[in-house]
Amino acid sequence: MGITLENKQGLIAGDGILPIRMAQYAKENGFEVVCISLAKDNYNELKKYCAKIYPCHPGEINKIEKILKDEEIKQLTFLGKVHKKVLLHLDKFDKRAIDILKEAVRLNDDKVMLIIVDELKKIGIEVLDQTIFIKNLMIPAGVLGKHKPSKEQMEDVNYGFWLAKEMGKLDVGQSVVIKDKMIMAVEAIEGTDMCIKRGAKLAKRDAVIVKVAKPKQDKRFDIPAIGMRTLKTMNAKHANLIAVEANETIIVDQEKVIQYADNHGIVIMAV
Repeated sequence: MGITLENKQGLIAGDGILPIRMAQYAKENGFEVVCISLAKDNYNELKKYCAKIYPCHPGEINKIEKILKDEEIKQLTFLGKVHKKVLLHLDKFDKRAIDILKEAVRLNDDKVMLIIVDELKKIGIEVLDQTIFIKNLMIPAGVLGKHKPSKEQMEDVNYGFWLAKEMGKLDVGQSVVIKDKMIMAVEAIEGTDMCIKRGAKLAKRDAVIVKVAKPKQDKRFDIPAIGMRTLKTMNAKHANLIAVEANETIIVDQEKVIQYADNHGIVIMAV
């Protein structure tokens, strides 16, 4: 059964382009977007498409809840990167946020997000599938640019895909760096781009990056995504192939990403 969307939509926005795209597409289709901005880098762009925007710290749970109640938000979407390192600096977290974190047996992504989803449900707010407003950014299987993978690269892709899925089962991370069937790096708290830098530095050249959805991925949060920043990080570190999971991954600014890959000898593919 399809979901009935409210005209007024909430957006809790981390950094990056994805929250901007969601707000843009929602506005273009007649929705009013109220945004809680958790990052500074995209604030001005979000203002163009959001009816209202409130800057908040991720740990200001009481403030965020009050805004959502005052705005009478019934549905919201989480999009954008909120770096997990915020959990290492709890001085800006209110008591409510600290108490919520204490409920988590482990502070990995899914456990924390599921607690937040439950807290929102208590005040009558439904967290939506992240892809509802940006399904056009999901990509099917195939090679996306003009550069094709070699047989040796495909062996690394297949190994990396299996390994990334195994890491996903443990909710460790979504990305791995492989070279010549050797594991250079596995993503942890640092995020994809830092994982690429670390692994590609060890590989020296020609590293293969694989990014996948977690097994039983909860589409309300943490949908895998790549964009120009990922490709530029790869190019700077001489990594020359990235494989993502088909029909489970978002590519932001797909035309620009493919053109950049073509111009810099990078293979980009979905498997």
